[in-house]
Amino acid sequence: RLHLVTWNVGTASPPPDVSSLLQLNSLGPTMDMYVIGLQEVNSRITNFLSDLAFDDPWSIFFMTVLSPLGYIKLSSVRMQGLLLLIFVKHIHLPFIRGIHTQYTRTGLYGYWGNKGGVSIRMSLYGHTFCFVNCHLPAHMENTEQRLDDFEKILEMQFEGENIPSPLDHDVLFWFGDLNFRIADYGIHFVRESINNKRYSLLWEKDQLNMAKKTEAFLKEFQEGPLQFKPTYKFDLYSDVYDTSEKKRKPAWTDRILWRMKNLCQNASKEGNFSEEEHPISVTLNNYVSHMSYGISDHKPVTGTFGLELKPLLSVPLVVLNPEGEWSAEHDVIIRYSPVPEFPSSAWDWIGLFKVTFMHVNDYVTYAWVEDDEISSNEDSKQVYMSAAEIPTGGGEFLLCYYSNNLQAIVGISEPFQIQPGRTSAEKDLTQEENSWMHKADNRESHDE
Repeated sequence: RLHLVTWNVGTASPPPDVSSLLQLNSLGPTMDMYVIGLQEVNSRITNFLSDLAFDDPWSIFFMTVLSPLGYIKLSSVRMQGLLLLIFVKHIHLPFIRGIHTQYTRTGLYGYWGNKGGVSIRMSLYGHTFCFVNCHLPAHMENTEQRLDDFEKILEMQFEGENIPSPLDHDVLFWFGDLNFRIADYGIHFVRESINNKRYSLLWEKDQLNMAKKTEAFLKEFQEGPLQFKPTYKFDLYSDVYDTSEKKRKPAWTDRILWRMKNLCQNASKEGNFSEEEHPISVTLNNYVSHMSYGISDHKPVTGTFGLELKPLLSVPLVVLNPEGEWSAEHDVIIRYSPVPEFPSSAWDWIGLFKVTFMHVNDYVTYAWVEDDEISSNEDSKQVYMSAAEIPTGGGEFLLCYYSNNLQAIVGISEPFQIQPGRTSAEKDLTQEENSWMHKADNRESHDE
């Protein structure tokens, strides 16, 4: 279950609540993955430069919302105002490999990246996925420029050996503020059609729909029906279309499309496909806008997808477990078993994380798999963590094995309890005793 968000946030700060945007209150099953594409994030130059050193407010905001629910920020990429974030449930981490990010500048001759695309690709259970968040040029007359820019973004290459281009992935998601407008019709006809919910009258003059009929590279992209009001341009904090002097014509600028490589390859064949030819299916369950959010002149759009995958990977590269009872009273032992072909490195490490950890660097402590090894045989290895590094307060934790060669978490333990250390309790008791004795001394000297 994948939930994809696109939102031009117009340099605003995050809203107080995103429960409905992320469907956190829905009664159905929880999502496995969140893909969040934002445009115009705080894109003033000074803010951009200060954000480079730290996570930007939107990344921190979504991490704070999602990490208590068992999601980790898998990857992110930022280029000026464009931000792409991917969060996944812990259970899937060992089956996600080959994560790479890239960006392509197109605005101002590519000089300052105010327009373009940011991309994250990965292998998920052995199938390749690519996510491309775009902000394309504005204005009615720039359709050709939008198409040219998107073609340029599709041609970008990820750094590394044997990494497919975006179109060579099994599934490619394309979304963002694509800035396509409604051609020909005047503003009164467009607004009247919207007020009467006769959106279908406007579909045939939507520039993206028109381009899909003529541009070969767009015909392969699928999109759900636009059964929601155009998402641009609104007065802030309202659901009223632009009342400024410019009175911009409403448009479906914010879109989510996808393309399946095997469908494109098999489109010319006839007859039924076997499961081998169709190891993936993508179903769009919901494609909606969210009118209640008013921090920018765009409304966010979400697509909720069901992905059915025939797993090509079903065994994690590393299985790991805590040994015995864990507390800060003594050094603790981790046992792990890599698969025979696992490409380990001296720079691999095992991290201890709170169950609500936000990202891979959010560890409490870690052990180097080579330097801290205490035993090894064909089936498994043991490493230790020093008692001094174990949290005395205790709580619920898990272990993750990080592969330096693969730049990814390749094994994760079940959650387990660390017992509160006596040291912590004793400290409190000693402080209480001292405090009591101090009061007694004061009373005695007062009595004298």
